[in-house]
Amino acid sequence: MRALSRFCLAELCLTFFVCWLCLGSASAETRVALVIGNGAYASTAQLPNPSHDAEDVANSLKRSGFEVLQGIDLRQADMQDLTIRFARAASRADVAMFYYSGHAMQYNGVNYLMPVDAVLTDEADLKRFVRVDDIVNDLQQAKNLRILVLDSCRDNPLAESLKRSAGMTRAASIGRGLSKVEAPRGTIVSFSTQSGQVAADGTGRNSPYTTAFLKHIEEPQEIGDVFRDISSDVYDSSGKTQLPELSLSIIGKFYLNGPVSVTVAPAAPQAAPRPDPCAAAEAHWKAADGIGTLGAYEDHLARFPNCIFATLARARIEGLKQKTALAPASGETKTFDGKWDVTVNCTSSGKAQGYTRALSATVTNGVLHAEDPDQRTTNTLLIDGQIPPDGKTTLSARGLTGQSTYTVNNAPPGSPYAYTIDAQFERTRGSGKRNELRPCAFTFVKR
Repeated sequence: MRALSRFCLAELCLTFFVCWLCLGSASAETRVALVIGNGAYASTAQLPNPSHDAEDVANSLKRSGFEVLQGIDLRQADMQDLTIRFARAASRADVAMFYYSGHAMQYNGVNYLMPVDAVLTDEADLKRFVRVDDIVNDLQQAKNLRILVLDSCRDNPLAESLKRSAGMTRAASIGRGLSKVEAPRGTIVSFSTQSGQVAADGTGRNSPYTTAFLKHIEEPQEIGDVFRDISSDVYDSSGKTQLPELSLSIIGKFYLNGPVSVTVAPAAPQAAPRPDPCAAAEAHWKAADGIGTLGAYEDHLARFPNCIFATLARARIEGLKQKTALAPASGETKTFDGKWDVTVNCTSSGKAQGYTRALSATVTNGVLHAEDPDQRTTNTLLIDGQIPPDGKTTLSARGLTGQSTYTVNNAPPGSPYAYTIDAQFERTRGSGKRNELRPCAFTFVKR
């Protein structure tokens, strides 16, 4: 009897031991993250937020059980070393996340992340940058869930330098913002704004995107819902001008801070979920409305005839057709031709002082070119663009900075910069506003 009792006790202990092993393995999920914030750039505009963004994101992920590799203001060699360490760690992890805040750019459809010591005189210098495709490949080594977060679609003046060196033919390969990345299976990809667009830096401790990220990432919600909430917050807080790009390719549910984590289903053949025909309608509408042409609105209506912006697209089409019918049959592209005076008024922003400057502009066959009347100045500003018959356009501005006290990032004199201007012209007057970095108003008066 005593021997039987000892046998039962031993069997009971073994049962508890096996259960303990099972529970231990279930709760021992390995999570690793690489968090980088680059803002102290040597050869282009500095960014005030990334160091704070990286510090706050790293602390948040640690509270969610991540082993965090962190780097702030990394030079090329340091950035490469840290990404190599991350690749090794991701190969042993169940969950891997890469978060980056700083300058980035696209060239020939390839996205690049910029170390703080990067220079960009020609396309060969891109080898000093980190390719986003390489990071995506590193993330794929994780067993269950991979997350790529890029808060980096900021205006990048170095791209203008590359455009000048590339010449007219290849300059078209240098896109605005970042190129879209489709999420591989088991991956979430989140950009701070739509591909091809530029994100705001914000005026607080963190960028608008990272502010929303920090608000939601620790919530006990399914991870897909977390990133949808992040996108929604950024869109609302920006006055519906900045919509994050989000691509999810996950099956099942996953919780970073919830009751359960579910492994991503294996890549077995499955019936694909029925796509939402209106999922991309809002982003496409923003692009079409930004172009503002009859062809753009008709393209939107053809793609999304039953979605939310279809009625508005029809109204725009009808309005443009009526305007065309009332317009003179010829010479309409020359409505704005002539000499124009341009006044730029930038208000104070942070530590940067406000200023007002005057430019001279010429419009020929609807093409505008504005520059400083005094060509000897080192503080240059050039504005170029096409003015369509309806007067609604987006102009491109570029130049070199003057005194540091007038720049948002305290950039040294002679630093290159670039931005865009949304403008509306009438026959003899026009107005516009700067889209990136700081508020500036533009007044156009025909002589």
